[in-house]
Amino acid sequence: MQKLYTILIAALFFVVPGIAIAQTIKITGEVTTPLDVDKATFQKFTQVSVKYKDKNGKEHTYTGVSLYDILQKAGVTLGPTLRGQNLTKYVLAEAIDGYHVVFALVELDKEFTDKQIILADKVDGAALPTTEGSYRIIVPDDKKAARSIRQVTGLKVAFAK
Repeated sequence: MQKLYTILIAALFFVVPGIAIAQTIKITGEVTTPLDVDKATFQKFTQVSVKYKDKNGKEHTYTGVSLYDILQKAGVTLGPTLRGQNLTKYVLAEAIDGYHVVFALVELDKEFTDKQIILADKVDGAALPTTEGSYRIIVPDDKKAARSIRQVTGLKVAFAK
């Protein structure tokens, strides 16, 4: 009977691909205000768009929220307090499939860079495809797409040791 349940659950992931997609992003770790960002909360942030070329060189417009804005809302050390030991802090982005990507806080802080790294929920005006999940981080200036992580479920802020 246990084997039958396992097979049924596995089949659901193939028949209904959207069932395993995270609808909430958890912001945890070295934050003063841990956040659970759902779709309604996400829409309250200022929406921004960036251009991004896919692996075939086709340009798309991704829309979402600056990672800086989300981290600021969670009370992450940013701006004038991002100095000294705080410069060793990083953000670990986590995907539903176990994929992880690291960003140094200075890569996301508006006082250090003009780069616009976003957590997107739309591409070319439509919701992200199911294969990309509800949320995807877009790093427009990277030459490779490895850090433009799909199916994001969490952002964890920590100190490098």
